[in-house]
Amino acid sequence: MTTFLAFIQQIGGPVVAILLLFSVVATSFILLKFTQIVLQRPSQNASPAKLLAHLKQGEIKQIALLSQGQRNPRSQIISRSVALLENQVLDIESAQSEIVRQARLVAEQYKSHLRPLEVIATVAPLLGLFGTVLGMIEAFKAMEMAGAQVDPAVLSGGIWQALLTTAVGLGVAIPVSLVHSALERQGELQTQALQDDIGQVFTFFAQQHGERKQKNQNCAS
Repeated sequence: MTTFLAFIQQIGGPVVAILLLFSVVATSFILLKFTQIVLQRPSQNASPAKLLAHLKQGEIKQIALLSQGQRNPRSQIISRSVALLENQVLDIESAQSEIVRQARLVAEQYKSHLRPLEVIATVAPLLGLFGTVLGMIEAFKAMEMAGAQVDPAVLSGGIWQALLTTAVGLGVAIPVSLVHSALERQGELQTQALQDDIGQVFTFFAQQHGERKQKNQNCAS
């Protein structure tokens, strides 16, 4: 226990130890998020653009075949939407509600693991500042107890240790904030693309329905 406390004091105190723990947690979430992104990459033949191209050509069965086993959320949503509208299991309003519900779940996936990064990026500099204030209090307390015989080395050492917490806090917060912003933007772009995918699917089936209706009217006349 004494060795552990000595190690904590050596690295800059408990505040620095907490900040280093924050950096480990943030790194873990970042690696987890990047792993999720890599695993959800679609194959070249089953990308959302490819599936939508097959849809526009009326190759419905090809979409179901290519999307099997794909982890990419956009490819999955396109396949499910096409299957739901093609089989006409639900009416158009119910189908739309179901597809929107699934799209919301996918949008939440894009946001997953980002909240802890946001919290760490916000709290880390504040915690560093808090450590600096505590360190300065201890330094001036030691100066008061020393009276007229103040050792400049002791005072400067205490101030150095106090300022270290702010530096570590900023060192943790800045990269985490940058990565969080990049991942958040990526999620926003994917959500917008998902909305566009769903819009294209509904537009295709609306056109198909309109063409069939027009053909039936022509046949009836």
